[in-house]
Amino acid sequence: MNPSSKSTASKPIRIAITTGDPDGIGWEVTAKALNQIGPRRGIHYTVFCPRDQNLRPKLSKDLKKVISLEEETESAARWVERAAEGCLAGEFDALVTAPLSKTSIIESGLRDIGHTEILARISGRHDLFMAFMGAKFNVILATGHLPLSEALKRIDSDLMEKALHAARDFKNALSKSRQALPFALVGVNPHSGENGLIGSEEIALREWVSRTNGEVVGPLVPDAAFLPKNWPLYAGYISLYHDQGLIPFKMAHGFSDGVHLTLGLPFVRTSVDHGTAKELFGKNKADPGSMKKAILAAVRLASHPRH
Repeated sequence: MNPSSKSTASKPIRIAITTGDPDGIGWEVTAKALNQIGPRRGIHYTVFCPRDQNLRPKLSKDLKKVISLEEETESAARWVERAAEGCLAGEFDALVTAPLSKTSIIESGLRDIGHTEILARISGRHDLFMAFMGAKFNVILATGHLPLSEALKRIDSDLMEKALHAARDFKNALSKSRQALPFALVGVNPHSGENGLIGSEEIALREWVSRTNGEVVGPLVPDAAFLPKNWPLYAGYISLYHDQGLIPFKMAHGFSDGVHLTLGLPFVRTSVDHGTAKELFGKNKADPGSMKKAILAAVRLASHPRH
């Protein structure tokens, strides 16, 4: 995640924000989050939003001075493409995305199944990993939007090396105290395989862990890995499939206290850790907590280039 530039006295940090499905809560949480953050010197936002929602009146007067609105009529998935292309071209320093449904993407004519897949195609970087940063613990997913049967077939030492490389990059987003800790690999079988009695995957994984020189420990027994007593022990958990990491993360952090990051991109991308919540559309009940944290994380990461 190497941002394209950093803030200087004459050049602000430029954050692109896409507000997701027009009939979801993305535009609402974006407006609320920006109003709570308020204008900050050296930061400019470009917000891609649906034209018919008329976002401008929902923003504070002072905030309007540091925001450009790209009011769109085309598919929200296309906004993500354009914003990502802007990041690659140096027009933006980071991208923040609100939730976008799989249905919306397909209806736009794209074949991608999610944000990660759109960003992989646009950037040409296909070894991307989903990560989630929370106040209690952090999670990196070794595999993403795959059926469980296929995800398990992908797990080998090559994939784990790529995941570890992404985990090292992820550490740059963490506090100094967290950076000093190892990552914990979560096993895939009950009881982490019981030394091969309940599946053999952990045998190979344990051999790989032994070659990481202490950067990774485990594999941990899955049903005990996420107990609260373990949270302070690790920089984060490396989970082998999507729901293995996201069920405990969302149980612990809800939908207001987590930030989603995409690792492996040539620019910073953060996002909320929740979905479109279309049942809350237009009710002014959406919690902007995760969007606020996502915006602040993008600003922080774009401010400090990492190598």
